[in-house]
Amino acid sequence: MSGGHAHHTLYLPGTSVLHRLPAQVKLVAAVLAVLAVVSAPREQFWAFGVFAAVILALAAVARIPPGLLARRLLIEVPFIGFALLLPFVARGERTEVLGLHLSVEGLWGAWELMATATLGVAVSILLAATTPLREVLTGLERLRMPTLIVQIMSFMIRYADVVADELRRMRIARESRGFVASNLRHWPVLGLSAGALFVRCFERGERVHLAMLSRGYDGRMPTGSEAGAGLASWGVGLALPATFAVVSIVAAVIGS
Repeated sequence: MSGGHAHHTLYLPGTSVLHRLPAQVKLVAAVLAVLAVVSAPREQFWAFGVFAAVILALAAVARIPPGLLARRLLIEVPFIGFALLLPFVARGERTEVLGLHLSVEGLWGAWELMATATLGVAVSILLAATTPLREVLTGLERLRMPTLIVQIMSFMIRYADVVADELRRMRIARESRGFVASNLRHWPVLGLSAGALFVRCFERGERVHLAMLSRGYDGRMPTGSEAGAGLASWGVGLALPATFAVVSIVAAVIGS
């Protein structure tokens, strides 16, 4: 089973340098880049502008449409909503902005949260758009993540669509019998449906496990024959976090 189509919509096929880099290199580069962004002094606005410009340049290299990048950034809307509340609830010195008395520390906190969250999400979007999920899991395994955790993640990805399809069929079956949940009295029926879905998923997992054992499963999934990342790949991949680290250091020196 190769997994549902929905899990592949994050990946955009391509032949760019970012697409060709090994997954483990991109994972390490993404984590280090986010750490460099978080380390930058929040008072140095230009540093965050440089980060954003570099990320946009990489998105252009990977041929990620700006509209797609913007739509995927909408996932951070709840964080932005929380950040916008900080100037109102934070304590400390107050200042007047557009007739509102806001906390100075809250304003700085809101700016820092929105800037770092946006840039961090943008980096993760670059990673997801240039790396298939299967390669991400392989990269995690090559980075010595425990095999059991990688397998659990793999099964979650593979069977999430199967569970979603099962849930959709159960909903259609309920509605074909005239049931439409509209108030609290219908919650017991939905609870029974959730219980039935859990039992079906558990039984499916048992059957899949028995099928794997019958095919020689010994606790480890078969691995591909892909070669590890070479020094050239690591050099290209780590150029992004290295650039971000230099910018953060320069910003810290200027701000000190």
